[in-house]
Amino acid sequence: MSNIVLKLQGLDCAHCAEKLQNKIEAINNIDSVAVNFFNSEMNINYNEITENNLIKQVKEVSKSLGVDILVNSHEEKNSMKLYTNLDESSKFKLMKYAVGLIIFGIATIGDFDYSITFILYMMSYVIFGTGTILKAVKSISRGDFFNENFLLSTASLGAIYIGMFSEAVAVMIFFQVGEFFHDIAVNNARKSIKDLMNLKAEYANLVQEGEIKKVDPETVRIGDIIIVKAGEKVPLDGIVIEGISQIDASALIGESVPRKVQIKDEIMSGVINLTGIIKVQVSTEYSDSTVSKIMNMVENASAKKATTERFITQFSKIYTPIVISIALILMFIAPIFFPEIASSEWIYRGLVFLLVACPCALHLSVPLSFFSGIGSSSKNGVLIKGSNYLQALSEASIVVFDKTGTLTKGVFTVTEIKPTKNEITENKLLEIAGIIENLSNHPIAKSIVNECEKKHINIEGFTLEDFEELQGKGIRATLNGKEILLGNDKLMDLENVMYEKYNGMGTVIHLAEKREHLGFIVISDIIKEDTATAIQNLKQQNIKKIVMLSGDRKESAEAVAKNLGIDEVHAELLPNEKVEMVENLYTGHPNQKIIFVGDGINDAPVLSRVDVGVAMGGIGSDAALEAGDMVIMTDEISKLSTVIDISRKTMSIVKQNIFLVLAVKFLVLALAILGITNMWLAILTDTGITLVAVLNSIRSKY
Repeated sequence: MSNIVLKLQGLDCAHCAEKLQNKIEAINNIDSVAVNFFNSEMNINYNEITENNLIKQVKEVSKSLGVDILVNSHEEKNSMKLYTNLDESSKFKLMKYAVGLIIFGIATIGDFDYSITFILYMMSYVIFGTGTILKAVKSISRGDFFNENFLLSTASLGAIYIGMFSEAVAVMIFFQVGEFFHDIAVNNARKSIKDLMNLKAEYANLVQEGEIKKVDPETVRIGDIIIVKAGEKVPLDGIVIEGISQIDASALIGESVPRKVQIKDEIMSGVINLTGIIKVQVSTEYSDSTVSKIMNMVENASAKKATTERFITQFSKIYTPIVISIALILMFIAPIFFPEIASSEWIYRGLVFLLVACPCALHLSVPLSFFSGIGSSSKNGVLIKGSNYLQALSEASIVVFDKTGTLTKGVFTVTEIKPTKNEITENKLLEIAGIIENLSNHPIAKSIVNECEKKHINIEGFTLEDFEELQGKGIRATLNGKEILLGNDKLMDLENVMYEKYNGMGTVIHLAEKREHLGFIVISDIIKEDTATAIQNLKQQNIKKIVMLSGDRKESAEAVAKNLGIDEVHAELLPNEKVEMVENLYTGHPNQKIIFVGDGINDAPVLSRVDVGVAMGGIGSDAALEAGDMVIMTDEISKLSTVIDISRKTMSIVKQNIFLVLAVKFLVLALAILGITNMWLAILTDTGITLVAVLNSIRSKY
């Protein structure tokens, strides 16, 4: 399967984006399509068709909907004007509309004979209404009658037919005013995306044969050396091999405090080097870099729609044909049953009904609200992969935490070494454990290796035979011809080793040689500074149950849970057993939404099972970026409460907009049927409610 991303120009609204997506999906050999309205992009997965043939077909379909496909960098560069300020055509449009308003004003207040007044109104109508009518004609030619261009064109032309020239022009004027504010809101949303897309560095200073060359970051390979000067963005992930500097990671994690980097430190793409010059050895290619993954996540976030967004689309498919049918009944059938009312009055009522019925306020405000919420989360260092997850987050009532690396720092230190065999000293016990754990990257293993380094115990140069990792239990290996067991109580029980039970806090690692217990080492983790506050905040947010799952010892896990005020704890779990525990929660709490928060390293099965999987892997964690539906780019668990607040505020605004728009429209629709309202009120209602909904949507920013 192949993939292509195409830039779009002329995409007017989120509803238009959905229409385009449906049309493109109908093309043969296209597997999936995601049209991103706010990003003006189309992501297509396809097979058994050449790229050129695909683009040709997509262009034909898009053109029929008034959307242009940009296929080269020059076209894309020109299209970016849309994201920043008004381009030349927009300035011309404003000048044209100013002339139209002057002509409309002269026609309205001037005392002219009928023919001159008619000509002035028609001149103004042509200026404001030509574009809308042309779009309506194109949609009719495609068999699409159910859109705002058709509704407004029909209503305004009908007003001209019955001699209401000022109302006909006003329909188009206020529609263009609404479109103007629509464009401002969309451009602001697009600009926020563009700001985030600026994470990407334009170039990399590549060191080659003693010279520094400016190259495209995408051409740099793993192992290459790059120079990052003060004030430059770091183009690729890597390891600092020379220099000391301060970096600004606020664009990635929402934290404005600079961070120090020095030799051997990892540095992520997208951060800004503030002070010194640093030399970096590249560790990932651009396509796998942190900044590339973040950009992909943000770009594709609007493709995963919330149930509310899908409801609006389905609602419109039913709503629009119904209101058009009612308008036609008012204009052509009602006069038969109510002859005492003039036919022209029924036509007028039907035209007013059409004006009020336009559903564009919902099509604009609902996706804009979700997009604003996702943007606010990004600014707070939390990336959400779709509005569906934002909605699920607002509805969640149960939060499940992994312990190590999530509630705790995942930074283990050796707190106790206790030999149980007379001839074994503390250092000897530590040496054996260090030699075996030296092959592992697990945090507990690293803590033992670090302790060996602190005590200058040599663990290098030893050969291990028959090395075997036993999932959830420990390691079996042969050292100097002797079988060594290193692991937890489960391993000792499995191998029938007699050992001394440890009942204190921390993780205990036993060692045994030839089934004889040598002693144990206790490793303790540290609870994060903001964990207790985060748990308290969740309870204040009316989260019904907080659960902790851990692979750690029961005693240690229960001590942490008690300290933090967690409602329920399950310990000594293997990864598959964590999934079972989550399944039990769903069984015991049907119809409840569950959030799982894990470190993104070994929690992928659980993260993918729950309604919202939150990865706490920290900045640059590949596992976190891949596994979570939502990624907290710092290790601050308190960010979860922040984003829950954002999600609830967003959903509140979405519901307000839906209720407000439908309530006002249905009220005025009823008045239109009864003949109590007029076209001016219909125009103001449609434009006004759209502006109110748009402005309300922007409040999603946190």
